[in-house]
Formats: sequence, C-alpha cells, structure tokens
Amino acid sequence: MGTASGAAAAPACTVEYAVVGQWAGGYQGSVTVTNDGAALNGWSLGFSLPAGQVVGQGWGGKWSQSGADVTVVNESWNGSLATGAKVTGGFVASWSGTNTTPTAFTLDGVPCGTGTPPGPTPTPTPTPTGPTSPPPAPDPVSGAPELGVLGNKFVDQNGAVRRLLGVNRSGGEFMCVQGHGFFDGPVDDASIAAIAGWKANTVRIPLNEECWLGLDNIEPEYRGAHYVAAVEELVGRVLAHGMTPVVELHWTHGRYTGDSAGCSDVHASCQKPMPGARYTPAFWTSVANTFKHDRRIVFDLFNEPYPDRATPTAAQAWSCWRDGGTCPGIGYEVAGMQDLVDAVRATGAKNLVLVPGIAYSNDLSQWLAHAPTDPAGNLAAAWHVYDFNSCSTETCWNDTLAPVAARVPLLAGEIGEKTCGHAFVDRVMKWFDDRGLSYLGWTWNTWDCGSGPALISSYDGTPTAFGIGLRDHLRALAP
Repeated sequence: MGTASGAAAAPACTVEYAVVGQWAGGYQGSVTVTNDGAALNGWSLGFSLPAGQVVGQGWGGKWSQSGADVTVVNESWNGSLATGAKVTGGFVASWSGTNTTPTAFTLDGVPCGTGTPPGPTPTPTPTPTGPTSPPPAPDPVSGAPELGVLGNKFVDQNGAVRRLLGVNRSGGEFMCVQGHGFFDGPVDDASIAAIAGWKANTVRIPLNEECWLGLDNIEPEYRGAHYVAAVEELVGRVLAHGMTPVVELHWTHGRYTGDSAGCSDVHASCQKPMPGARYTPAFWTSVANTFKHDRRIVFDLFNEPYPDRATPTAAQAWSCWRDGGTCPGIGYEVAGMQDLVDAVRATGAKNLVLVPGIAYSNDLSQWLAHAPTDPAGNLAAAWHVYDFNSCSTETCWNDTLAPVAARVPLLAGEIGEKTCGHAFVDRVMKWFDDRGLSYLGWTWNTWDCGSGPALISSYDGTPTAFGIGLRDHLRALAP
C-alpha cells in the first residue's frame, strides 16, 4: 500500500466502510469510496485487514489479498471516477479473534479520509440478560449465483449461504464416443424447464475429454468445436432457467485392465481409475478458458476416482489421487487432483472447483489430509453414494463425512439407489439436510430404474417411483 508524499497532503478520497452482516466465523463488508481529487481513469484502493481476516470473494472490483494487505482494482465498467464521484464494492470474508474495522485506506497510493457510518449502539451497563438478535443474513441473489467458498459453506456474491440441490443430466459422457450424438434424449428448453419444475437449482453435466478435445477416434460431427458448442448451449439453457451448471469430467483416455476395470479400451469409453496426464490437463485448460468469464459455472474435476482398486495400499492410493505421476497398478501417467487444479487456475479462472474422493468418490476419509492447494481458495469436496456403496450408513457418514463437512463445503454429486424406490436416498437427504449440505440425484434420463437409478420416465419430468422421492423433497425445500 502506498503513502502520500508530504504530511500536509489533502486526502485524495473519503471512504465509508461498513459491516453489512456478520455470522460465526464470517462477515460481509461494504466499502464506498468518494474521489476527492482529480478525475481518474482507472483506480486502485488499498487497505489492511487485521490479523485473522481473509477475503473470500468480492465484487465491484478485482479483489486480491497478500498477507494483511487488500487491493481492489477497478473493473472495466467502473474505471472512470470523476471528481466527487463514488464507487462501492463489497466482499465476504472469514474472521477469527476480533473482527476489527480497518482504519487506513489509500486511493492510488494516496491516503484517504474516513467517513465511516456510525457503529452499533454501545452495549449498556449492566448488560441486558435477554436474548440479542444477530444481524440479518444477506439476501440471496436471484437466478444462478456466482458461487464461492466461505469456511464450510457455499455462498453467492452477496454472501448469502447457498445449497446445491438438483440432478445429473447424463449422456454427454458416452453418446459422442459411441457415435450416437451429443446427449441421450432432448436437451431443448422444454426439457430443461422440466428440471426447473422440480425446483432443482443445479444440473450436473458429465463430459468426455476426447469429444471435447476433438480426438480423431470420435466421429467428426460429434467432436471438437461441434461438441463444445453443444455443451455451451446446454450450459446456457441451464443458466437461463436460473440453475447452476456443474460441468464434470466423466470418461477419460488411458488403458487400464486391472481390478474393477470398466473396459480394456485406451479411449474414453468407460470410467478409468484416474485421469491421464496425456489429455486431462489440456481438457481442463480448455474448459476453464471456455467458461472462466462466468463464475456461475462450477467445475467438477473427475467423476469417480478409484486408484484404491489398483494400488496395494490406501496411502499409495491417496498419494496417486493428489500427486499423480507413476501410480502402482495403473499403466499410464496419471494426472493428480493438484495437476487439475493447477491447470484450471493457470487460465485465471476463479470458478468454484469440486474435488471428489477415492473409492468411486465414496471415500473422503483422507480428503482433508491430502486436499490439493488452491490459490483461489475456492475448493469444495465432492462425494457419491448409492445403496450398494461401502460408506452407505449414517455411522460411516458421521465418522468420515462430518469432519470434512465441518471444514469445507460438501456436495454429494450423485445420490441414488437401485431399488426403484427412494427409502435410501430419503435417509441420505435427511442427513444432508440436517447439516445444510448439498446433493444431486442420479440421473435425469429415461432409463429402466431396474437396471440403475433413473429419476424420470419421460423428459417432461414425469418421475419414476425412485424419482418421486427427490422431486417431492426438492419441492418441499423450495422457498
């Protein structure tokens, strides 16, 4: 942060700083700057936050933090600041200790005066014994939010806590590699409106890396630019209906014929135990560059890792999961979760990133100990559960999920059961509801639920006996 030259220099600006809302471990702040100097074409606001305060996300400018120092640089649309003009930005942040108000601000390195609005009424003496009311929670934005991470919650750009509740829309992972098209069934406006009619707010969209990258084993009409355009169109429709799109990498390149292999094909025609270093970082670089200008879109790094089926020990599996490289039992060079986070962030994308566990995403027992580092601080855990998985009881969830959910946001990216009923997912949803967590049903496809969990029997939203449970529950939760 710069300082003025000369002790008698007049303030270049006036700053009004306010805490709009505060909750346990977090708060929303607002900063309004009045330009008291010459007109500016581009500006930079600087201030220092006391120890223990960390900005999670901000708006009204480009926010960054180094140590205690926070810098806010203008956006393209608010860079011109005439003499006497005001600009307002906001942010959400975590805090520990004491949530002290910053007092020193600079505009383009020159100190500002302060006109901070009056604070709360001082606590009277003696302190009243009756209950006190917390400040009102921020109002959620309408439509699909720009999602960020604050502590163990998803929050939108207003700082309001959000849950991701919805469905998977399968097809983009397999139709193209099988030479049948882009998606399984219609993805027109009416079919997406039907999803919204269930009061879903999130749609997860599985993808195929070979189709996206345009590799020559894919039919020309279903690869490369054609496939990317189809995905972009579906993402746009989901957003248009006010829902969050989660773009997810499902099937990848790499020959694996070991324990639990889904196929012996080197191509992306089944679920592999880990993504490969040959194509997957390039896939995420391309996807991130495609969608980085819209932070309403979420990135789910890899569907269901299962390196534990290939490696001799759990320690080796978790090491392979995070660091990639040469992994025991896997015959191709692996891209670890850290490699994929790095590929996304190298593009400048700050979108929310979901990182699944091992054992087909059903095991998060060592997720916290091995979680990749994210310079954007916008990382959450993803987990899958079906009635046939190992971790399918409340005891297991209490032991292995609860510690993760206490530290980072948790999304159950796939929940389902093979019974053609919904008794099991009802239990899952209750456990997640009780903790304010997120979940998505598998899957919005008209398959016979006797061969796998299918939520619908028609793309107009007619539910199966299994789908009735999720549909009615989402509608009951809707405001």
